[in-house]
Amino acid sequence: MQHKFNYIQHYKKDAKVFNYFQEKPGGTAHDERRVRETILHSLPQNYNTVLDVGCGSAWVAKELLPKDKKVISLDLSFENVKKALDLYPSKKHSGLISDSFNLAIADNSIDLIIASEIIEHVVDPGSFVKELMRVLKPDGTLIITTPYKELLQYSLCIHCNKETPLHAHIHSFDEEILLSLYKEKDLKRIGYFTFGNKALIHLRMHVILKYLPYRLWRFADSFANFFIRHKIHIIVKYEKAI
Repeated sequence: MQHKFNYIQHYKKDAKVFNYFQEKPGGTAHDERRVRETILHSLPQNYNTVLDVGCGSAWVAKELLPKDKKVISLDLSFENVKKALDLYPSKKHSGLISDSFNLAIADNSIDLIIASEIIEHVVDPGSFVKELMRVLKPDGTLIITTPYKELLQYSLCIHCNKETPLHAHIHSFDEEILLSLYKEKDLKRIGYFTFGNKALIHLRMHVILKYLPYRLWRFADSFANFFIRHKIHIIVKYEKAI
């Protein structure tokens, strides 16, 4: 189903209303940290230029600029891009204010694209992935993370009296949906895995788990999911053929 709303206007205003650079509360901060660590442990061995789609707090620039990578922080809003560049100034850090469905980027020009917790917000996930794959270099990698099998929730908007999705999540994904989004001939390989455990979040186990290094946390997370299978995130890697 195509969700009809002015997403460009919405997300430009969203960046003015909400501060994506402020620190999050404990459980949310821990969950975001583990998503980011999972992405960082999934990066390809060889890459130089990175496109951060929906740059948010600019954590990609924070992590990868010190590794001498070129980072493009992309967002629909001027505010988020400007804050990203102000926080992490570097000759290798550039900003791009753009609609991700119509990127002002040449074909086959980006080594690595990261779109973390973005696709659940976009109006047309298939077109979104197709446009990102267009700008990806042959042998490049697109990494997407999103909530896994999320039960979408709605509130009744007091202005328009229509159902409004909470957190602006308009799609829910599982592996079958994500694997079906792109089947062009230039797709070399696609892989995924799920992670995170909702029970650990409800039990507020982050107060203990936050002290664990990533690999130990993954072990604890897998152990929990063995008994209570309620995973909350999925990461997908699309690799483009040479």
